[in-house]
Amino acid sequence: MTQPLTYFKETPSQTAGPYVHIGLTPNFTEIKGIYDEDLGHNLVNDLTEGERLTVKGRIFDGMGVPLKDALVEIWQADSKGLYNSPSELRGQADPNFTGWGRCPSHMESGVFTFETIKPGPVPFKDGRLMAPHIAFWIVARGINLGLHTRMYFSDEEAANGDDPVLAHIEHRDRASTLIGDRKGNKVTFDIHLQGDRETVFFDL
Repeated sequence: MTQPLTYFKETPSQTAGPYVHIGLTPNFTEIKGIYDEDLGHNLVNDLTEGERLTVKGRIFDGMGVPLKDALVEIWQADSKGLYNSPSELRGQADPNFTGWGRCPSHMESGVFTFETIKPGPVPFKDGRLMAPHIAFWIVARGINLGLHTRMYFSDEEAANGDDPVLAHIEHRDRASTLIGDRKGNKVTFDIHLQGDRETVFFDL
């Protein structure tokens, strides 16, 4: 006798491209009239509190070639460590900071860029403070499931050393793949999908 299937089946995954830019960043692809500007384009305005930063990077495949059709989203706390979210119960986040951004990689250079602020520390699930960081989500052609990772800051060496998430990385030498190189108000964070310098990704 056939067993009745009364549970939901997992939806099959599929690659995000090649039309991910058309659907999510139409202005970038010169399709006008849908949004005044692409969603996630601006995280800050003139009233945003905190230290302004420009975060730039590229996403490399296993052969070391930059992806030119990737899409990157970031999610972070404001300068006081509060999220712009209805689930934030610790206080009122900066209303002039969205905390979420979206950027396609440049079709010639493969570079993604975010104008944002330095986030404040936020608590881990056990209450310990995590080092300031920005969460990243990456999709592109050939990536069936979006990849999650984080960027910490090179000028937060002490906080990074105490961070409970970084401490859970088994191979300690790979923790460096999560550190953005800060020089002044510019931070460089390259993401490697495979190879010797493969970035640590999280299963969320």
